[in-house]
Amino acid sequence: MPRQVTLFTGQWADLSLADLARKAGEFGYDGLELACWGKHVDVDRAAVDSAYCAGLRELLQEQNLGCWAISNHLAGQLVCDPNDARSDAFAPDALAGDAEAKRAWAVSAMKNTARAARNMGVPVACGFTGSPIWHLLYAFPPVSQATIDAGFARFAELWNPILDVFEECGVRFALEVHPTEIAFDIVTAARALDAVGRREGFGFNFDPSHLQWQGIDPVRFIDEFPDRIYHVHMKDAAVTLDGRSGLLGSHLDFGAPGRGWDFRSVGRGDVDFEGIIRALNRAGYRGPLSVEWEDAGMDREHGARESCEFVRGIDFEPSDVAFDAAFERR
Repeated sequence: MPRQVTLFTGQWADLSLADLARKAGEFGYDGLELACWGKHVDVDRAAVDSAYCAGLRELLQEQNLGCWAISNHLAGQLVCDPNDARSDAFAPDALAGDAEAKRAWAVSAMKNTARAARNMGVPVACGFTGSPIWHLLYAFPPVSQATIDAGFARFAELWNPILDVFEECGVRFALEVHPTEIAFDIVTAARALDAVGRREGFGFNFDPSHLQWQGIDPVRFIDEFPDRIYHVHMKDAAVTLDGRSGLLGSHLDFGAPGRGWDFRSVGRGDVDFEGIIRALNRAGYRGPLSVEWEDAGMDREHGARESCEFVRGIDFEPSDVAFDAAFERR
């Protein structure tokens, strides 16, 4: 049976869920990956109100849509982030400027994300973790390994209690491996797993776009963590180096001419999606393929529609027989 093709609602938070569900049905999607910001899912309410969760399900079912994951990237970021003024908009207005108050709110919100997922009947909640050491990425002034070790220990200290709630709820947390997170490549993903004792409640939301522009092989990521791919984003990126700018972005906005890399509508960048499907088949991943649509140069409704068609076209079932079995002697 083909995997479900879903649309992540994070880039559509300006629309009501009812309006977006209608559009997603028209675009051809099987369901939505619901973002826990904007007006799509209130995790504090969903954590305690089963009728509210049933209403969300009914709204989607009216458009013949399902839901297999929810995502709370913004609250997750604040758990380990230094929490300067840039993230004030991610938390309640009353907490602006108070780093530790934002952190405490985020920890509570992520625990409620697990409870909301349970009450929604979905097995996975995706998101970010933040990182206490991302700002130390380039080691000058010199950064000691003890400082990096302490950063991973701090991640584990903050996230293990959250993961306790995820496991109590029977829900898995899927970190989107991404620059600014505790895990941003294969090496740091392995270290993050080790930091939390490789507990079952912690795995990855595989998004090839964030690996591609860094020069990391997305297929190798799947092959290295086949049992930890808990959710999949279908998202593309293109390296556009012109000899003037670099991969660090040059402080240019996404979509700006001359930027060294940028996101693309699915199938229009550098990502080898056929290789990814083959790797997912090897890993035994049967969950949804969720389009996270971002392309600063394209109308988003056009992009969402063509992305759905592309993902359906590139997905295929693994073989259950050897191709040359017909030649065996009887």
